[in-house]
Formats: sequence, C-alpha cells, structure tokens
Amino acid sequence: MAINKSAVKRTKQANASRLRNRSVRSGVLTARKKVLDAIGAGNKEEAQKRYSEYSSKLDKAAKKGVIPKNNANRKKSRVALSIAKMA
Repeated sequence: MAINKSAVKRTKQANASRLRNRSVRSGVLTARKKVLDAIGAGNKEEAQKRYSEYSSKLDKAAKKGVIPKNNANRKKSRVALSIAKMA
C-alpha cells in the first residue's frame, strides 16, 4: 500500500495508463481476429480491408507506446505475408 503522496499518485497514474493500454491492446487483438477470420475464409478483398484497419490500430498502439514499434511492424509483416499467399 502506498504511504507517501508521490507513491499514491504513481499508483493512480499506473492504474489509469494500464486501463488505457488494455483498451488499445484489446482493439488491436479484435482487429487481428477479424483479419485472420477473413484470411481463413479465403476472402482476399475482405482480408485486405481488414488488414488496413489492423495496420492502423497497430501503428496507433505503437505511437502511444502500448507496444514497441518493431513489434507492430513484425505483426503487420506477418499478416501481409499471409494475405499475399492467398490465391
């Protein structure tokens, strides 16, 4: 339990940022699920549309510091490769 004022403040800030980060991360995972579902269904047009949304959410998460930039780029690259392999 926090004893001094600065520790109380840091606890509040940490909780607020944790909730913000969790929300952003949840949006990224939802977008990823949608694009992977489209890939699994074999619908290339839908997959490309969903990939655009997924890429945007990853970039925003990286910009906000929720995930590292290279992590976002790696995830985008892997999904793009999956879409490119579709016939």
